[in-house]
Order: sequence, then structure tokens, then C-alpha cells
Amino acid sequence: MRRFLHILLYLFIFIFLTALTQIGGVVFLISLYIAKSITKRFRGKLIAVFIPTYLIFTFVIIPFSAPQFGRAKVAYAKPANYATVLLNRNYVNPEINTVLRRLGGTLRREDPDLYLYFLDANFPFFDGFPLPPHLSHNDGKKLDLSLVYETRDGKISNKQKSFSGYGVFEGPKNGEQDQIAQCKAAGYFQYDYLKYLTFGEINTDLRFSERGTKLVIQEILKFDQIGKIFIEPHLKQRLNLEDPKILYHGCRAVRHDDHIHIQLK
Repeated sequence: MRRFLHILLYLFIFIFLTALTQIGGVVFLISLYIAKSITKRFRGKLIAVFIPTYLIFTFVIIPFSAPQFGRAKVAYAKPANYATVLLNRNYVNPEINTVLRRLGGTLRREDPDLYLYFLDANFPFFDGFPLPPHLSHNDGKKLDLSLVYETRDGKISNKQKSFSGYGVFEGPKNGEQDQIAQCKAAGYFQYDYLKYLTFGEINTDLRFSERGTKLVIQEILKFDQIGKIFIEPHLKQRLNLEDPKILYHGCRAVRHDDHIHIQLK
């Protein structure tokens, strides 16, 4: 019975780490083998083996092997939180990096303080492999970018409103379309669940920068490689954006007034 419970526990850990990082489950099995081959017994042996093994895979092996699957680490943008990098959720089709390189240069010519910050991208291997909790980040073509924030006196800030970069929403104002209320009323309870994944709100003095966010989106729209942009309808309305590439993602997803979703054609 005890052995059976151990097997169930290991199976759960394998599934959890695979869903979270793609390679964590495999690294866990490798670490189990290595730990069992170490004859000396000590508390935390498996963890002591897993952590360095995982870091070697994440920062040494995967960056060199991902290009074989048509993926590269996100470049020319900064991670909004380094957990994205640590969890291997920062890989994209290299064409996105081409867009980010040109986009970043253009934005800084407009405002030297304006830098791109990215959230979740894709895992490094295999099209069709899901990236929870996202519905579509499974082919290297998708990337979430942070909204732009500013200080009370209108100066662009490169700080975030939450530790994760997600979950602090710029909700609809009076007179704007309230798609959030419509989706929740229709039973899509998950629509604003990212509010539970902020891992803590920070920089509460910052406010949403309409100027900065609109500039980012307008520049993204100029790239032929970009096929779709998702933001919440009330932000599209507020920023007076009418391009057909800006689409509504649907109630089955989560609300997009805490980030900008871009994807290749």
C-alpha cells in the first residue's frame, strides 16, 4: 500500500511539473534515477538533485535544443517576472523576435522610457502542447505583452502592477462596453480568475497609460506578420482602435484588460 501511494505521489508530481514547465516531469524522473544511484542517505536528497538538474536543462540544454523545434527564447523584450523564464514559458517562433526587435527600436524613438515587457509566451517543444492556463499558447506564435503604466504626473514607468504581471485589471468605465459582466452573467466564471494569480499587487500608485499602451498597439499593427491582437473591448473602445486585427477572444478565455495578446498569422 505504501509503495502504491508513493507511485501515485510521483505520478502527481510528474503531471504537475510537466503541465507547469513542460520539461519538469522528465527532469523529475531523471532526478529520481540519480538520487537512487547515490548510496549516501540524507534528508532532501531528491530535491538536492532535482534543482541543479532542472537549472542545467533550463539554462543550458533547452536554449540550444529549442531551435530544432522552431522556437527561440523571447528577445528584445524584458520579462515582467522571471518566473516566466524559470518555467520555460518564454519561447516563441523566431519571427516574433524579428517583430520585437523592430518594435522596440521604434517605441524608444517615440519615448526613450518605453520598453516592452512580456508575460507568458510558449513552451520550447512541440506544437499542440498546452501551456496552462492559456487556451492557445501552444504553437510558438503567441505572446502576451504587459500593458503600459505611468506615474501620476504622466511619466511612463517600466514597473508592473503585480508580481506576476497578470491580474490587475483596467476595468470598464461608465459608458464603455462591459464584456466582463456579460461573460460572467452567461456563466463563464473563469473569466476574471487571473485576479487570483497576481501573487501580490505592487506599485499601486501607478495608473494605466492610455498614451503608452495605444502607441504599443498601433506600432504592432504595422507589422504584416501579426495576424491578431486581443484586448478587452472596452480598452479597444477607450483607445479608439478600429483595426480589423484587433479581435475579441471570447468568453471561454480570460479577460484581456491586464495584458495584450499578440500572435502571428
